[in-house]
Amino acid sequence: MLVWLADFSGTFPILNVFRYITFRAGGATATALLVVFFFGPAAISWLRIKQGKGQPIRTDGPESHLAKRGTPTMGGLMILGGLLVATLLWGNLRNPYVWVVLGVTVSYGAIGFYDDYLKVTKQSHKGFSGKARLGLEMAIALFACWVVMQLGPPAIASGFAMPFLKELVIPLGIFFPIVTAFVVVGAGNAVNLTDGLDGLAIVPVMIAAATFGFISYLTGNAIFANYLQIHHVPGAGELAVVCGAVIGAGIGFLWFNAPPAQIFMGDTGSLGLGGLLGVVAVATKHEIVLAIVGGLFVIEALSVIIQVFVYKRTGKRVFLMAPIHHHFEKLGWTEPQVVIRFWIISVVLALIGLSTLKLR
Repeated sequence: MLVWLADFSGTFPILNVFRYITFRAGGATATALLVVFFFGPAAISWLRIKQGKGQPIRTDGPESHLAKRGTPTMGGLMILGGLLVATLLWGNLRNPYVWVVLGVTVSYGAIGFYDDYLKVTKQSHKGFSGKARLGLEMAIALFACWVVMQLGPPAIASGFAMPFLKELVIPLGIFFPIVTAFVVVGAGNAVNLTDGLDGLAIVPVMIAAATFGFISYLTGNAIFANYLQIHHVPGAGELAVVCGAVIGAGIGFLWFNAPPAQIFMGDTGSLGLGGLLGVVAVATKHEIVLAIVGGLFVIEALSVIIQVFVYKRTGKRVFLMAPIHHHFEKLGWTEPQVVIRFWIISVVLALIGLSTLKLR
């Protein structure tokens, strides 16, 4: 919204800074942080009163988690609120990519909110019907990816780019929305599965957002994209502002989510943020890079898939408990050890993901 001030740069040259994506991304980061930080305590108190018993805790999980009983959930409302305020204030609202990403984020957040609501009111882990939830997620992702395909450069709009192989684009044609929709849905649910310990999901989300904010900026800049031999997507640079807002909102939320957590993100936040990362990856033509940068989310999701698959066929468990972060808790790792070590893994994976750009 503030980008319109740049129109007066002829009269007031200092206002020209509002043209710069880097300046507005920084502004979005600071704004989202302040919104979450200052309104967080009131939001937590309100949610605690409304929810009463808070998020139900798994009785078959690590015993240390029983102490978390009564902690409110739906903290994703704080994150998404700060993200939306910052993006609407600092983003270029004439850019369609911004609206596509916000649309997916809010829609997935709403699905997660309904799931959280059912769990809290019923005091059960069984929330929204799995099939219905996935069906809604897929429908939203299909539409969003179709719009992204319409917005992209004709030469690569319906293609699937490969990292390292700079010139190779796998033409998918009409199947592009279908294939990439799985990226968005997968990202949303992978982040959702990772959100099981205090602070575990939000920091890797911020790391991925920082990485894709950088990638968005480079992809949207014709000079940098040509220099790095990556596909140039006009307008995609504006997504750096959205990613900046994610980082700011995430830092603000971490203040309250750090062990011992005062509030949980819930499906409201994890689904919304995962969907955001997925559609940003699709828009910037870095879908496979997301699987590297968000490798921790992939590992968490695979651990659940493997556990369920093997158990249904053999009656035996591969892991002591899935998702895999609970496996390490069962092995004797303390919660902070699991969380911080997984953060380290996320940083390493983000650096590997950035290496696909061949910075020189």
